[in-house]
Amino acid sequence: MEALVLEEARRIRLRPFTLPQAVGPRDVRIRIHTVGICGSDIHYYQHGRIGPFVVDEPMVLGHEASGTIMEVGDEVSHLQVGDRVAMEPGVPDMTSRAVREGMYNLDPKVRFWATPPVHGCLTPFVVHPAAFTYKLPDHVSFAEGAIVEPLSIGLQAATKASIKPGDVAVVLGAGTIGMMCALAALAGGCSRAIVCDLVPEKLDLIGGVTGVTCVDIREKSVRDVVAELTDGWGANVVFEASGSEKAFEGIVDLLCPGGCLVLVGMPQHAVPVDIVALQVKEARIESVFRYANMFPRAIQLIASGRVDVKPFISRSFPFSRGIEAFEEAASGKPTDVKVQIVME
Repeated sequence: MEALVLEEARRIRLRPFTLPQAVGPRDVRIRIHTVGICGSDIHYYQHGRIGPFVVDEPMVLGHEASGTIMEVGDEVSHLQVGDRVAMEPGVPDMTSRAVREGMYNLDPKVRFWATPPVHGCLTPFVVHPAAFTYKLPDHVSFAEGAIVEPLSIGLQAATKASIKPGDVAVVLGAGTIGMMCALAALAGGCSRAIVCDLVPEKLDLIGGVTGVTCVDIREKSVRDVVAELTDGWGANVVFEASGSEKAFEGIVDLLCPGGCLVLVGMPQHAVPVDIVALQVKEARIESVFRYANMFPRAIQLIASGRVDVKPFISRSFPFSRGIEAFEEAASGKPTDVKVQIVME
């Protein structure tokens, strides 16, 4: 089979590549249809590493995927050949304590697609555990199925925030994950999501969602806008989804007493946090690392129409133009949110 392979930083090739195809009793074999290009894929492409995860040898990219089941293992009963599915890319050691504690995303031995040394799914066929493969309703497209993964991060963030009906949320950063946090916050009961960024095109896009108020941080103070919209009380939840060190300057000022700061973005360097300011407000800090048990919820929200992800799927490229797709995604066009690759 051919695969889209990262050979080293800034060098991707579409070439033959051998991946295991034996279907175990609890596995399924899937023909890949659509794969989204994630920010982590771009980071590996540009830098060859993310923190301790280093691309030391060729690695197949891609982890946001949907497809069709071609073969099922002997012990698989909830899926069948022909089912259209989305695949959760992180598979834990099912015997680990993290799994027993209900936090399988934190298992140190989790095998996550396109995270060295684990290969991704930008190849025509993959074998995957049936337990982490989810059937898509007939009216949910492959493109929507491939965006279930980033939406699941937003849902994990909203869940960690313990949102109550009527809460006001602030989202710092209008990238893909920031937008998914805003959608998840509104679906979780927030009356308003104040989304802040400095890219007008992205703000224009998320601004079309009912309940979203956009703030261009080049023109307005986030603190002033939050104070105005909450009568000086502050936001119940602040999602930091930009990963920018600058976003932490005065971030506690955005929170109301008893509010919650949810850390979603990952800064490259240590950031200062005003502990006393947090204590005075008895504010909580929650953090997010991927997700656990969110794929079914994400699919249900998309299928119900409560969350519409279609406007955030910007462009698609055929598999034969996969290298071009990565170059385009890495160029950072302000109108792009999610670029996807579709198998011919």
